Amino acid sequence: MAPQEFTATPPQNSTPNNEVAMSGSAPLPTASLVGSGASSGPTNQQIFDLLLSLQQSNAKLEARLNELEQAKSPGFEVVTQNDWQNSDDSSSEFIGAIDQGTTSSRFLIFNTQGEPIAQHQMEFKQIYPNSGWHEHDPYELVSSVTGCIEEAVKLFTQKGFSPSQIKAVGITNQRETTVVWDSETGEPLYNAIVWTDTRSQSIVRELKARAGADKLQALCGLPLSTYPSVTKLLWMLEHVPKVKAAYDNGTLAFGTVDAWLVYKLNGGPAKNVFVSDPSNASRTMFMNLETLDYDNTLIDFFKVDRSKIHLPKIVRSSDKEVYGALATGVLAGTKIMGCLGDQSAALVGQKGFDPGSAKNTYGTGCFLLYNVGEKPVISTHGLLATVAYYFEGKPVYALEGSIAVAGSVIKFLMNNFGFMESSEKINELAESVEDNGGVVFVTGFSGLFAPYWIDDVRGTILGITQYTQKGHVARAAMEATCYQTKAILEAMEKDSGKALQRLAVDGGMSNSELCMQTQCDLISIPVDRPKMRETTALGAAFAAGLACGVWKDFDELKKINTVGGAVFEPKMPKEASRKMFDRWEKAVYTCTGFV
Repeated sequence: MAPQEFTATPPQNSTPNNEVAMSGSAPLPTASLVGSGASSGPTNQQIFDLLLSLQQSNAKLEARLNELEQAKSPGFEVVTQNDWQNSDDSSSEFIGAIDQGTTSSRFLIFNTQGEPIAQHQMEFKQIYPNSGWHEHDPYELVSSVTGCIEEAVKLFTQKGFSPSQIKAVGITNQRETTVVWDSETGEPLYNAIVWTDTRSQSIVRELKARAGADKLQALCGLPLSTYPSVTKLLWMLEHVPKVKAAYDNGTLAFGTVDAWLVYKLNGGPAKNVFVSDPSNASRTMFMNLETLDYDNTLIDFFKVDRSKIHLPKIVRSSDKEVYGALATGVLAGTKIMGCLGDQSAALVGQKGFDPGSAKNTYGTGCFLLYNVGEKPVISTHGLLATVAYYFEGKPVYALEGSIAVAGSVIKFLMNNFGFMESSEKINELAESVEDNGGVVFVTGFSGLFAPYWIDDVRGTILGITQYTQKGHVARAAMEATCYQTKAILEAMEKDSGKALQRLAVDGGMSNSELCMQTQCDLISIPVDRPKMRETTALGAAFAAGLACGVWKDFDELKKINTVGGAVFEPKMPKEASRKMFDRWEKAVYTCTGFV
């Protein structure tokens, strides 16, 4: 089906009023009224004298406060009684973090202890033009980010802080999602095609038959699939006239969400800050993992003319200068000093700086990253090789396993089947039964990602009987993510030659005690869940904070967010968990070839 005509419609500029009226009321002096007798009260004259004394004292105090405020005395700040306990010294430093995700955007402000002091979240429209298609409005990605910044900073100032205390901003973003725009006007030429989109299946099949296809993964770390950005670009070049015209004219700009956000937040074509960090650029299939630069062998394979397309410059994930600064809004002039793809940011936020560290983020999808050190490891077991981060020194690489459907299956049960009124109720529903009742839910709504990479499977529920209840299906839906995580973990151990000792977790589904215990039982190692689970945003803050000097080094970061978490220990015998997993694998291959 042909795509609908895309017309760029930028939102109207609107700046919320962020002024906060702060007032201080001086404490009233105490007084003792002593009458001439035990039963007598104060005389009128005594009351008059007291009121006059109070009025004079209050007037003197207010006059002194005004003098201090006008003199701008260092460290002086007037706050309300409700706010004083939230205020640090005015010299305290903070880092802002933009977290642009698949279904919402957020802005969080962290103190130097890694605690979020203020935050705001905005959901945006999900566009599904056809089966398997998933798009976002590029303008809404930007406006949701700027709106979150304004609202979060408003809350920040209401707590007695100043925007000037935010020393830098970091960005983390959904990866692979692809944006194209006119390099001269800055206007998007089509909706952003989201990482989950599978419309390029026929293109992928053609590419796999092309000579040299088997050499690509050794260069870029990614297998050919609908997942990387390049296949989305090729689809637009083939099906969207505006995109093809810009390409022919040499004005086509192509980038992942990080490049689009940095470009627009800096003011668009006026400043033309057009950069991308390696954790994002490595998801396009254009970047060589070893050189961290665009590879002509890769670009030529896809038959893209390098002279006709503008690609963002690949820069370090943490840097003082290259990302520019916010051009407008309440934080205008504040520098952007860090950028990481969301899963890399979560690894950094979990302090996975040492080889052998691993984390799993249970979000819309599910992503397991395993730090392999300063040399990329090309998987032979269905995993991706990617850049974890590039700060000072050498880049650090990771093995990655991606699950397309995780938290989104919970929304599916809620919105499509009416299983519960809110996604938070999934845990309660799953706990209403003792086990899955023999039900297996293969959540392959648009195929299965790592380590299977099966694109001709669709969502299938097996094992239903007359005994099956909603709780069994809910539990099976939750277990599907845990099964796929186990499959990825086993592949990682085969590729790396090392057994993982523990798994750090975060993301929405990690809030479920049942889900985390199930995960722990299936992989038979401890699962470590931190108290503060905004680790993706924290990772972006770390990247920016290291660049501007708010934090000195990894050793300092490792001390952050270490208290108050939970550690889940395996309770199920390994034989029982293996039996459950084998049944899952049987279900997966039963569904293969359905499309």
